[in-house]
Order: sequence, then C-alpha cells, then structure tokens
Amino acid sequence: MYGFLLTLLLIIGVFLTIVVLLQSGKGGGLAAMGGSGTGSDTLIGGRQAATLLTKATWVSGGLFLAIALALSVMSSRMAQPSSVLQGEFQPVVPSAPAPLPGIQPQEQTETPPPSAPEGGEQPDQ
Repeated sequence: MYGFLLTLLLIIGVFLTIVVLLQSGKGGGLAAMGGSGTGSDTLIGGRQAATLLTKATWVSGGLFLAIALALSVMSSRMAQPSSVLQGEFQPVVPSAPAPLPGIQPQEQTETPPPSAPEGGEQPDQ
C-alpha cells in the first residue's frame, strides 16, 4: 500500500508540474500591483473563468497534499528504528583516567596493612 501511494504521489507530482507549466500567465504579477490601474481589479478579486487546466491544477494539487499527508502518517507508524544515529551518542565511561601531558603516571603501590593500635593491645588471634 505504501509503495502504491508513493508511486501515485510521484505520478501526480509530474502531472501537476506539467499542468502548471502549460498555463498562461494571468497578468503582470507584482508589477501590476504598483500604480497602474490595470491590476486593481485582480487584486480585489476579479474572477476569471476557470479553464480545464485551472481545474486540473486544483484537483491534482489537492490529491498531492492528501496523499503526502497519508504517506507521512503511514511512515511515522511503521516499526523502524527511531534514528540512525541512536547509538552514536551513548555516554562513554573511560576505564582509567587519561594521563596529563608532560606528567609521568605514578606506579601503583600496594597499601601497607593497618598497623597495630597504639595502646599496646594486640588483636585477638
């Protein structure tokens, strides 16, 4: 279903591109909005007759948006990993502290056993 809708979206996108490019310009664009009197009617809403290309543009544009929305909902519900980089940002715990530059690391020495308490008492043996 996902593959079918994706293929349909691509076909509608190509069709929409062709239909928009086939339409003729409606006027001067931004230049007509300046001081000339010819563009004032279209700014407020002078409506022109809808041609076949205009209707095809609206229909294919609406279908394109609806299918794109459906595909985005379907892709968010599919069971897939949340991110490709999910394992990249795991905290790394070093096993030993890194030595500072220019300082020799000290050798580990065993700590001597605790000495006898100073009261002259010997621990029970």
